[in-house]
Amino acid sequence: MTRPSPNIRQVAQRAGVSVGTVSNVLNRPELVTPSTRERVEAAIRDLRFVRNDSARQLRVGRSRTLGLVVLDISNPFFTDVARGVEDTANREGLAVIVCNSDEDAAKEASHLDLLAEMRVQGVLINPIEESGERIKALRERGTPVVLFDRQAESPDECSVAVDDILGGKQAVEHLIERGHRTILFLGGPSTLRQVRERHEGAVQAAQQATAQVELTVMSTSALNVTGGRDAGDQIAALPETQRPSAVFCANDLVALGLLQALTHAGLRVPADVAIVGYDDIDFAAAAAVPLSSIRQPRQLLGRTGAEQLLDETSNPDHEHRQVVFEPELIVRASSARQR
Repeated sequence: MTRPSPNIRQVAQRAGVSVGTVSNVLNRPELVTPSTRERVEAAIRDLRFVRNDSARQLRVGRSRTLGLVVLDISNPFFTDVARGVEDTANREGLAVIVCNSDEDAAKEASHLDLLAEMRVQGVLINPIEESGERIKALRERGTPVVLFDRQAESPDECSVAVDDILGGKQAVEHLIERGHRTILFLGGPSTLRQVRERHEGAVQAAQQATAQVELTVMSTSALNVTGGRDAGDQIAALPETQRPSAVFCANDLVALGLLQALTHAGLRVPADVAIVGYDDIDFAAAAAVPLSSIRQPRQLLGRTGAEQLLDETSNPDHEHRQVVFEPELIVRASSARQR
């Protein structure tokens, strides 16, 4: 049978003090004499008392937590972002509640409602396009929201992102410089702004090239390994004359699935098909054929977003900022120069 947890009254009785004195030791220890504080702390240790902050947090109107809503927690890009958020929050004595939307607008809305009920101090979110009204409602209730991996459209909100148009342009310019003239952009769904902007950068690179470049598009149902593998099977089945010589993938998980499918079909990377990914997750460098990729500063995105969020929660002179980092092309074996 589970024993009930000790309460604050039992601590007071054990230490021979009032409940108010125990409360002061827990919340305002400077008001209690050292000898009395030592007795209370000894009683807390003896009884193994653990404070319940729920009621106190409800009284002050917010909890000691931040909410983090990501598109796909199975993607190492988002776990690295979460690490940056957690490092910053922990320094301030806060915990982080991570919610996974699975690129599902209804699931994201449910998470946002729950975080509001929990009275989190603020929310850091990589939103789905249709979620604007939910985020607006959160802000109207006084909960700060910072967007990450997406640039804010309004100067009245904070965001931290990477220039995805530039990243897409870097990837395709690199492939063109390597001699590729038939390039496929692979990734989806196109409702995600990151996908659209990376494709826009790819289009710009193809249009500005001095050589004639054919850029085609193939969509995936999700930005994961399965989506890349399914697309790879389709590409491998094409006649050689119709097969692109290079593929720019909207993220590294898609690129890894593509690499797996092409290799299984007997195609050589990069001799038959070159590949460039996006995000530069740790698995990119560790792949059987190390992947070239567009690097995003993942933990820095998380740290910067959390810093913005904490400043907005505590600084009456807070100024909204839209921080944009530049991506970096990392060249590896998957896009080696053609003969």
